[in-house]
Amino acid sequence: MWTLPRTRFAHCNGSSSSDDKEIAVNIGGVRLVLCGDILNRYPDSRLAELVNCSTRSFDVISSLCDDYDPGKREFYFDRDPDSFKCIVEVYYFGEIHMKRGICPICFIKEMEFWKIDLSYLDECCKSNLTEKEEELAEIADKVKLILDDLDCDPNVSRTERWQKFLWKFMEKPESSLPARVIAVVSFLFILVSSVVMCLGTIPDLQVEDSEGNRVEHPSLDAIETACIGWFTVEYVLRLASSPNKVRFTLSFMNMIDFLAILPFYVVLVLTYLGTAMMELANVQQAVQALRIMRIARIFKLARHSSGLQTLTYALKRSFKELGLLLMYMGVGIFVFSALGYTMEQSHPETLFRSIPQSFWWAIITMTTVGYGDIYPKTTLGRCNAAISFLCGVIAIALPIHPIINNFVIYYNKQKVLETAAKHELELMELRELELAVRSSSPHRTEREPVKKKSLT
Repeated sequence: MWTLPRTRFAHCNGSSSSDDKEIAVNIGGVRLVLCGDILNRYPDSRLAELVNCSTRSFDVISSLCDDYDPGKREFYFDRDPDSFKCIVEVYYFGEIHMKRGICPICFIKEMEFWKIDLSYLDECCKSNLTEKEEELAEIADKVKLILDDLDCDPNVSRTERWQKFLWKFMEKPESSLPARVIAVVSFLFILVSSVVMCLGTIPDLQVEDSEGNRVEHPSLDAIETACIGWFTVEYVLRLASSPNKVRFTLSFMNMIDFLAILPFYVVLVLTYLGTAMMELANVQQAVQALRIMRIARIFKLARHSSGLQTLTYALKRSFKELGLLLMYMGVGIFVFSALGYTMEQSHPETLFRSIPQSFWWAIITMTTVGYGDIYPKTTLGRCNAAISFLCGVIAIALPIHPIINNFVIYYNKQKVLETAAKHELELMELRELELAVRSSSPHRTEREPVKKKSLT
């Protein structure tokens, strides 16, 4: 039997009237005697209703509990005893703390069964519950999207059906084998385009144009044009099949895709039409600047890599830790660069010409890079350098654990999503199999078990 402390809120005085109000409850095989005066502090709860309906009919009592023993005057509940041990504390302490190891969603259902308002849950437990509900809601939404992709509504028009098919074909590689092939081909085009961009900067692979300027080799230019053509067709098809054009356009990854193909067409416009409005030198400078923007296409790899997406999410969730890191590094750079300039100023061959110039030395020292282009020559300056890189190592190591923790949380969430979606699909297959068996055997009685496919 559990024992709970008698607090200042209420207690039984031992009189016969109080004994009449005592009730015995059995929660999942664990027996507990509760005082009616304490339970009546929350008259809308299920236990308070049991106290006040003890003289009523058996049907009323049965509606409040799973079973009742009139001889022992004991009420039976087939509920979780660990959760009830937390919930019953509200009658004694006025608040509820959810113990570690209890599922928050199941605990909320237990509170609803015992008719205890969620406002009595402590703030620390509410935050944990909110976080868990957000995770489950996100998983449910993603599972719903997967199930919606598998659902074929016969009432939709042919145009909508083709649009949905094209969307899955271009955006969801896991939907079919041809969609997976398209994703692999797109991945290869990204790699080829990135390699061609790098090879085009090698002087030996460049040629001279009619004006004597070094330009990319025509073969590399042709490969670049083919890659841009693929990216353009891919982007247009995804935009045309998108169910929400505005959301698609404003998506971060889709903006990266657009910026990856935009410089090519702007260069064409400036090359063939811009010479009439601008000087040739200005056109060439604009073309060079836009060609640098082609490096944005490397970020297209994130669309085909779950690892990069997980890393991006971890960094996004770690803005606070990264901000603290930048603040620590900024303070350290300012302090150690000022100290380094002061200590090295008296040396005749000093490399610390000013405090702003010393910022570069402080950055490469605190990050333990150490190029050696600027270094202290005095004893105090070397001591300052030693302290600066030690502080830099500590400052960089501090936010590592939260970032890794965010990465692990998101990775585990993705694994839970995949498992939930897989189980949901298996349950759908089981329902379809059961319906097929029932339809093929109309004379089967309800007591005959239907053989189900094992989930394992």
